[in-house]
Amino acid sequence: MVARADIKAWSPAVAGISEVFHAHITGHAYPMHTHATWALLIVDRGMVRYDLHRHRRGALKQVVTLLPPHVPHNGCQVTPEGFRKRVLYLDSSLLDDGLAGLAVDRPSIDDPVLRHRIHLLHLSLARPGDELEAESRLALVTERLRRHLERRFEPGSTVEDPCLAERLRDLLDARFTEGVSLREASGVLHAHPAHLVRTFGRRFGMSPHQYLIGRRVDLARGMLLDGVPPRAVAASTGFYDQSHFTRHFTKVIGTSPGRYARSGPPAEPAGTPVRETRKRPGRRSPAGALPRAGGDSSPARAVGRVGLEPTTNGLKVRT
Repeated sequence: MVARADIKAWSPAVAGISEVFHAHITGHAYPMHTHATWALLIVDRGMVRYDLHRHRRGALKQVVTLLPPHVPHNGCQVTPEGFRKRVLYLDSSLLDDGLAGLAVDRPSIDDPVLRHRIHLLHLSLARPGDELEAESRLALVTERLRRHLERRFEPGSTVEDPCLAERLRDLLDARFTEGVSLREASGVLHAHPAHLVRTFGRRFGMSPHQYLIGRRVDLARGMLLDGVPPRAVAASTGFYDQSHFTRHFTKVIGTSPGRYARSGPPAEPAGTPVRETRKRPGRRSPAGALPRAGGDSSPARAVGRVGLEPTTNGLKVRT
């Protein structure tokens, strides 16, 4: 079988993720190797068979696989069509290396909610400019991973701060054009990132990222109606580029920025003279029409010029 590998890999601008790796592998077997980071793996097609710490394992489509750092493992396909996988390489700032032993014993996690959250995280990481969304999703994913490793599935007993959501909103309001990372907000507000995301969502019914985008779109609407070009609006309101701006603006408003800017009535330039309406040859003026400027159409002057004479009820043709 000829080995083929369709690979896409990049380093995202999100703290804690060293690499995003998407691959469709056919006919290639990974030899024994290690990583300096955690490998968070989901399989979209096929199945991966691997050895981890002298135990035979398998990565299936419906489960999440978490491989610990510095522990040798390999990998190969099970079916002829190979496998398609997505991997996030996470550093120790997200998951402590001390949890590695627990991951060796239980690398497979059967949790549909967690798998769906990882899928959504991959989608946000593929969109430059949505780093706050990716950070928020990452915080919830790593918190759930840690609970699985430590077998703590019940919610924590953290005391809710009723003002925490409002304080995060104030921080977003103060910096919504330049943006603020979730890690920075966590340091300023002295709260865990996942706790910030959950508290904000319960209080306002949306994520911090959705709130930030809404503020930027609201500012952009006024600028567009003032005649500012969409490209300049995108740069001034904190969007990554015009494509990023157009996608979010259309999602929120329901139309593109360009169409929104052209949706109102055309502006009449200042000082534009009133346009004269000229009478077409051979057509009679409508009853009650005003005479043209400079014209001589009074009944008295018309007498004798067109054979008319005045009467008590108006004009009649002279016979």
